[in-house]
Amino acid sequence: MGGLVANQHPFLRRETMRKKNKYTYFIVKFIAICFCFYLPMSANAEESGSFTYKVKHPENQQSDAGYFDLRMLPNQKQTVQIELTNSSPTQPVTVEVKRNAVKTNSNGVLEYGPNTIKKDKSAAIDFDTIVNVPKSVTLAGGESKTIDIEIQMPEKSFDGVVAGGIQLQQQENDEEKKQREAQSGVTNRYAFLVGVLLSESDAKVPSEITFNSIYPGLSNYRNAVFLNFSNTAMAFTGDVSVEFDIRQKGSQDILYDTKKTDMKIAPTSMIDFPLLLNGDEMRAGNYTGHAVVTSGDQKWEWEQDFEITQEDADKYNKQDVSLVQEQGINWQFILLIVGGGVVLLVVISLIIYFVKKNKKNKKRNKSSKSKKTNKRKKIR
Repeated sequence: MGGLVANQHPFLRRETMRKKNKYTYFIVKFIAICFCFYLPMSANAEESGSFTYKVKHPENQQSDAGYFDLRMLPNQKQTVQIELTNSSPTQPVTVEVKRNAVKTNSNGVLEYGPNTIKKDKSAAIDFDTIVNVPKSVTLAGGESKTIDIEIQMPEKSFDGVVAGGIQLQQQENDEEKKQREAQSGVTNRYAFLVGVLLSESDAKVPSEITFNSIYPGLSNYRNAVFLNFSNTAMAFTGDVSVEFDIRQKGSQDILYDTKKTDMKIAPTSMIDFPLLLNGDEMRAGNYTGHAVVTSGDQKWEWEQDFEITQEDADKYNKQDVSLVQEQGINWQFILLIVGGGVVLLVVISLIIYFVKKNKKNKKRNKSSKSKKTNKRKKIR
């Protein structure tokens, strides 16, 4: 009799456990739903495609490098080849072929692939004009083909180098393109790049840096002032360092400054070098920019006044993602924070509610047991 009184009735114990499991399941499910709602979608990367390439070096190749380094003659016409092989034994593949003059991006890195960088006015010989490639080539499963790269050198001789790249990329079919465009994350399409260097002599060409302009703009959607300058020589300029600062016109106090080293500039190409405003609003006014560019023992220095108009300042401030403006509060971000706070409060409230309810049930059960025990004692 005593043992039966001391332990909860089996039916009551099962019922209590069912309620606890039900409450636990509800809380876990609610939290899981909240996390699924707030976790970002992951980005998917697309594979590079099932083909390989091999550069077929001609007799006038200057090195054993995996790219074309050709010694040419004025007005020479030559066809060089790249061999493509479809790695898939059954599936056909179409490879897109593009040629591009090498240019320099804002980080001082050479761009051999397709890009939106403007051609510099000092580029008297256009790589895209003297080099021609097929638009695409289709390979059956396991098939190998060679693509012809036709080169027509200009009649007039030159010292230095004309440089560019050949891009090889698997062509998307309509279904693959739709799937990529439908994805919410960032997708990457990989490509092979084969460099092409064309020269006519071993003559060394000294670097020549020319200043172009200073102007306001955006760098990665952030306010910046750009220093635009060119390497007008037909030679790569390496070991480049840039120091750039701006101040109010008539003042010696530096407002913003930056320095970058180990840059490289392509032959006859320009660079838009950014000076970020560190999250500050762009302000209209008259300013002075000062720049020093060095390469080895060579040094170039400029100083020029420039203006930021009110129109430019307003335009770029509206587009700067690092600014929270009164006229354009980021309501989406605020709602996300508020929503997350509400969800957290609801979860905490539910946990507190069920914990308190569980304690009350335990007290009620304990009180009920105590009354039954006292009643039995009286009967005895």
